[in-house]
Amino acid sequence: MTASGGHPAADEQRAGHRGAGTLERALVIGEALVDVVERADGTRDEHPGGSPANVALGLGRLGRAVDLLTWLGTDAAADTVKRHLEASHVRVLTGDRTASRTPVATAHLDAHGVATYEFDLEWDLPASWDGEEAVPLVVHTGSIAAVLEPGGTRVAHEMSRRQETSTLTYDPNLRPALMGSSAHALPYVEAMVRLADVVKVSDEDLAWLHPGVAPAEIAEEWTRRGPALVVVTHGGEGAFAATSAGARLHVAAPRVTVADTVGAGDSFMGGLIDGLWSAGLLGADRRERLHDVDAATVEAVLTRCARIAAITVSRAGANPPRSDELD
Repeated sequence: MTASGGHPAADEQRAGHRGAGTLERALVIGEALVDVVERADGTRDEHPGGSPANVALGLGRLGRAVDLLTWLGTDAAADTVKRHLEASHVRVLTGDRTASRTPVATAHLDAHGVATYEFDLEWDLPASWDGEEAVPLVVHTGSIAAVLEPGGTRVAHEMSRRQETSTLTYDPNLRPALMGSSAHALPYVEAMVRLADVVKVSDEDLAWLHPGVAPAEIAEEWTRRGPALVVVTHGGEGAFAATSAGARLHVAAPRVTVADTVGAGDSFMGGLIDGLWSAGLLGADRRERLHDVDAATVEAVLTRCARIAAITVSRAGANPPRSDELD
């Protein structure tokens, strides 16, 4: 079995259907913003970003029907973000409330390329939105959205109420400059880990949360709290996975010339959701099957995730591949 399918059930899942003619969708909850890079020579670049938005972008490019519930203003920056996402078939949900302004993250680069960051960001969720009553196959969140208040509490509530109907996935993707100390962020992370079916986390995030503790040890401990699968990414060294069924495995990362690492983890996360979708493991009614997943299936999914991330780092910016670049 490959991560991209190879049998009718997997082909049906890739088409976004569950066998009864109903289009299945993913829901991503989290921040979309404008990333600004200001260089020492005075040049300046702007492009849409935000970890959850990048995950939604990756899913859309892999052919999945995906909605993004986010918090944008009504300004020109919001229009830019929406156009960027919609060009990759992401549906941005419209809520009853909007932000006072679209969030901006600015990286100031010195002569040596070292960045200092400045955030102009507020995070919340609308009280209601278009398509609120829909039942997504999978709901994903992470990063700033799961920690920064007042939206963080709303995200936790939304994830909790989706637990009976959807697979829940989570990527902490921590931002210390916004989240304060690791002691402040840890309760948010641990609460979301207990809710999630699938967690993807970087070794850097784990080192910040639990200094001196081996990432594999933390991953194994997290599988005893609720998730069926915990994946730890190690950049160019590949990824480690632990399952609640007791499987432990490592996949290597393809060797590529790195342009930059922007969006690499987000594209890996999108690939992880996509791969589990193709394997028929998403949806609340597949939770038991997900907990029983075999190591060979996980390895196939993660190998494809590593390819997706490798393509992303081989070109500038958060620019994940489309499905035809892989299959």
